[in-house]
This record gives sequence, structure tokens and C-alpha cells, in this order.
Amino acid sequence: MARKNLFEVANPIDDDPAVEQAKKPLMRPLMGLDRPLKPTGPVGALSQSLDDINARTLRAEQIERKLAEGQAVVELDPSLIDQSIVVDRLGFDDQQQAALVEQVREHGQQVPILVRPHPEQPGRYQVAYGHRRLAAVRQIGGMIKAVIRDLTDEQLVVSQGQENNSRTDLSYIERCYFATRLEAKGFSRDVIMASLGVDKAALSRMIALVARLPPELIEAIGTAGSFGRQRWAELADMLDERGKRAKALKEIQEDGFLSRKSDERFQAIYDLIKASRDKPEVAVWTARNGARLVRITDTDLKTTFAFDKRIEPEFATFIRGRLQDLYDEFRKQETK
Repeated sequence: MARKNLFEVANPIDDDPAVEQAKKPLMRPLMGLDRPLKPTGPVGALSQSLDDINARTLRAEQIERKLAEGQAVVELDPSLIDQSIVVDRLGFDDQQQAALVEQVREHGQQVPILVRPHPEQPGRYQVAYGHRRLAAVRQIGGMIKAVIRDLTDEQLVVSQGQENNSRTDLSYIERCYFATRLEAKGFSRDVIMASLGVDKAALSRMIALVARLPPELIEAIGTAGSFGRQRWAELADMLDERGKRAKALKEIQEDGFLSRKSDERFQAIYDLIKASRDKPEVAVWTARNGARLVRITDTDLKTTFAFDKRIEPEFATFIRGRLQDLYDEFRKQETK
């Protein structure tokens, strides 16, 4: 359109290009708007044209900025890509990963991964997010689509966490474990909160939970995607009781434990600890004369002595009067 026609809007004639343009539906495909825009007259059409020019210019600037920031999609050899500086996963679900592999095999890789140049090894890269896609392409073979960006350590872990949050891709315990690993690497709580999208109180609960659980138990159980904060906290409470931690760690060493699915592994540990917690050990103390005088009930938290008054009505009173002497004798043995 000639420059003079942009402003000569008085007394238009039918063959004026601006008028002809006004009669046609307008589109903004570069802005993602594919519905027709319907100006009401020549002035509206010219105003819309100016808006369209500005929108196209802005969109072009955005594209140039993304390219300058390294957001162009390239193809890389998967063998040149290393894992992130902080691993956020406790393994892959076999069925879900198999489904992803078939999807990529059939339709190709639809979403690129994000990597940064390796800070210590020229020619190599570190993945920020897209670990499952990377594993799938490695299994299939071929090049992987990736966006390369220069990221600081903080930017990498924030990108890694936010991508997983947006895809609801990590289980609760994975997010907790990721937070703990980040803190162990020296990242500030502010960076960790930005990465996981949680507030200070929630982050404190997540890190405190992991501190109460043996790391080898968490890693043996894995993602446990069906179980959230409440069930993990219940397990931690039970493990705090005497002897339960050792029992759980022994169970994960049993043959066949790791062959189960992650949810099944969590449930097996939970049920084992809960059953042993709820089932007390019961014994009866019998005197030399054969009298069954005391029923002893023992749990992890307490031991109860029940005296049968039908046999020796005064025995319980006698023991009660001797408790201090018995305790003093016990303490003397402890100090030897």
C-alpha cells in the first residue's frame, strides 16, 4: 500500500485500496489470532493496518530475542548430553517410559529438551529438563531436539524444577528429595522455592520430612507416585519408633523387593511397619510353684504388667512398694 494512501481517508472512492482492504476480514496469524477482525469503515481499516504492522514488528522482535537467547531448536547427539547437576528423579516408571518411547518412535519428538553448554567440558552439554525424552531418544537412537541456553547453576535448577511443576511430572517424595539435594549443593532457600514453586513453610516441611527418612529407603522405594505428604509423614512417624527403621532397611534388602513397582514397594514397607507396630508381644510370667501371676504385654512404646489378683491378691501391692528399690538396683547395674 502506498504511503499517501495511509492518510488520504477523506472522500474515498470505491477502487481505493484502503477501502477494498476494509471490506475483507483481517487476520493476525503472527500473534496467534486466526479469527477475522471486522473494521467498521476506512478509518477502522487503516487503524487496524497500523496495529497489524506494530504487532508484526513486535512479534519479529520477540523471535529475534528468542533466537539471540539461544531458544532456536537444534539437533544434538544424545551421547554428548550429561545429566543435570542435581538429579530430580528417583527412577522412571517402566510402563510410562515404555509408552513415551512408543510415542516418540511413532510421532517423533514433539517437544525439545533444554540443555546448557557444559561448564567444564567443551563440546558437551548438561540437561536442565527433558530427562525422560532424552532416555527415550537414546533407546530409539538418532538425534535429539534441544534448545541450548547459557544458564547459571541457579537458572538451570529453577528451569528444571519449574518445568517439572508445570507438567506435574514429579511425585511428592521426588520433589522433597530434590529440594534436599539442592540444599546439600549449597543453593539458597529462595532458589529452591522458585524451583519448586512452594512457599517457605512448605519447603521446610519437605526438607524436614526427608531428614526423618533413611536415604537408602527413599531410593529403594522410588517415586511412589500414588502417595503424598500424609502417607510419607505417617511412615516417618512409625519409623521413629524403636526398631522400626532397622526392620524397614532389612526389608528392602530382601530378594524380590526391587522387582515390584514403586507404589507396591512403598505399600509393602508401610504395611510391614504398621503391622509390627499394632501387634504387641505377649508373655506370661510363671512362678516356681507354677502360678501364672503376671501377663506381660510389650510394644515399642511401653511394657505393661497385669497382675492376676485371683491368684495372689497382694502381689501387685508388694511390687508397687518395691519399685524404688528395684529402680535403684537397675541404675547401679547401668553405671557398672
